[in-house]
Amino acid sequence: MQPEVVMIGLGYIGLPTAALIASNGVNVHGVDINPKVVETINRGEIHIVEPALDEAVAKAVKGGFLKADIKAVEANNYLIVVPTPFKDKNEPDISFVEAATRGVLPLLKKGDLYIIESTSPVGTTEKMMDLIYTERPELKDELYIAYCPERVLPGNVMYELVHNDRVIGGVDEASTEKAIAFYSSYVQGELHPTNARTAEMCKLVENSSRDVQIAFANELSLICAKADINVWDLIALANKHPRVNILQPGCGVGGHCIAVDPYFIVADFPLESQIIGKAREINNYKSFWCAEQVKNAKLQFQLDHGRKPKVALMGLAFKPNIDDLRESPAKYIAQKVLQDANDEEFYIVEPNINEHKVFKLTGYEDAYEKADIIVYLVAHDEFKNLPKDSNKKILDFAGVNK
Repeated sequence: MQPEVVMIGLGYIGLPTAALIASNGVNVHGVDINPKVVETINRGEIHIVEPALDEAVAKAVKGGFLKADIKAVEANNYLIVVPTPFKDKNEPDISFVEAATRGVLPLLKKGDLYIIESTSPVGTTEKMMDLIYTERPELKDELYIAYCPERVLPGNVMYELVHNDRVIGGVDEASTEKAIAFYSSYVQGELHPTNARTAEMCKLVENSSRDVQIAFANELSLICAKADINVWDLIALANKHPRVNILQPGCGVGGHCIAVDPYFIVADFPLESQIIGKAREINNYKSFWCAEQVKNAKLQFQLDHGRKPKVALMGLAFKPNIDDLRESPAKYIAQKVLQDANDEEFYIVEPNINEHKVFKLTGYEDAYEKADIIVYLVAHDEFKNLPKDSNKKILDFAGVNK
C-alpha cells in the first residue's frame, strides 16, 4: 500500500512528527540514513528520549501506519526534516536538504506536496524549487512547494506539535493553501499563511530573539559577578516591574535552535545583524567564563587546603530535564575544564543519559557526596533536591540554588 506521507529524517523532530501523523490513521514512510535508527523504529522502539514518543511510535508501528527505511518511496506528500549544520565560519550548510530533495526527485509527480521543515537560510525553499524544476522540467508549476518550520520545546514535543501555531509559507498562494490543508489534519493550533521567504526568516528570528534576550541575562550575570551582586535576586526584583521580563542566565546557550539559528541570519546579513551577532558572542563567552571560574576555584581550593580538589560537573544537556546534548554549553565547559586537568578527580554527571562515548558518568548523589567543588551547569530537577553543604564550594551557573 502506497504511503500518504514520506518523512525524510527521523530525528528529534522528524520522528515525533511522523508518529503524530501516523497516529491519525495516515500511512507514513519514514526515511533515515542510519540503519540502526530504521531497525529500532521498525521494532516499535525509539532512539531518542521524548515523553510520550515511545507509546506513539509503538502504536503506529503495531498498527501498520508507520514504517522506516533508508530510502524514500512514492507518496503524495514529502516532508524534509533533516539537519542543517555549519561549514567553516558559521556558514549554514544546506547539503543535507539538497541530498534529501535529490532522494525524492525521481518519485515526484504532478500534484505532490513538498515541504521543508528543516531550519534553513532565507531562499532555501526557492533554491530547492529551482533544483526540482531543473532536474524535472516537466513538473514545473505542477507541484506544491512550501516551508513550515517547527517551533517545539524538547521534552514537550508531542503536545506542542499538535497545539502550537504554525507559520506556513508556499512559493505561491496555491502551495500555501495546499500545505495549510495538510497540516490542518493534525495541528490544532492556528495556521498562519505567508510566503516561503518570510516563513524561513520567521523561524530564524524567533530563536534569535530568544538568544538576544538570554545574552542580556548572561551579560548581567558577568556584571553582577564583578559587582558582588546576586544576579538571581537582581533579576527577580527587576521583574517586579510590570513591563520588565528578564530571562534567567545560564552557562551559555545550547541546543539545535537558539545556539544555531542566529548564525543563519548573521551569515547572510553580517553588516545588518549587529545585535544578533553580538548576542552570539556574549553567550559563547559565558561558557568560556564559566570554565575559567572552575579553574580559578580549583586553584584557590589547592591554596587553601594544600591538596587538589575533587570536582563534580553537574549536567551535560543543553537545558534541564532532557537527554539532548546538541550544542550544549555544559558539555563544552566539561571538555574545557578536563583539558586543563592536572591529577584532580572529576565526576561528570548527567542523570538523563546512561552512558557517553567521551565522559565516564557518575550518579548525581554519589558525585555530590564525594566532591569538594560542585559545579551546577544545568538545573536538572534532581539537583534541586541535593543538600546545601556549607563545607563544599558551590559554583551555581544554572540557578539550582537561587
